[in-house]
Amino acid sequence: MITDPKEIDQIVRAILKSHLGPLQIRKDEEGVLEVAGTIPTMQGKQKVDGFYVASVMPKPKDVRLYFFPIYTDAKVFEHIDPMLRKCLKGKSCFHIKKLDDDLKAHITKMIAMGIKVYQEKKLLITL
Repeated sequence: MITDPKEIDQIVRAILKSHLGPLQIRKDEEGVLEVAGTIPTMQGKQKVDGFYVASVMPKPKDVRLYFFPIYTDAKVFEHIDPMLRKCLKGKSCFHIKKLDDDLKAHITKMIAMGIKVYQEKKLLITL
């Protein structure tokens, strides 16, 4: 069981970075990793270089994973694992205080599912 926010941050960042191709990095700083798609699109009234997908932000007591697909396509994620659902605060922000192999697997699966949903909606490229 990992409880150090710095370690959790590095693991969640690695999960997101494993999807580069459909995703691009917008920011990669100590305090935030932000990833988006690579297809220029409209996001609201603004044209962006790619649709926002997720951010990881380490905090002193936990790591915040902001995951936009769970907000835009909530029905697809209705049945995520209860262990992962317990970390969800609000509509799209996960507060991760402890990470074990099971939770890591559920996060990995959820991110892959979100990418697949956005690929089907033509918001991300399909490799």
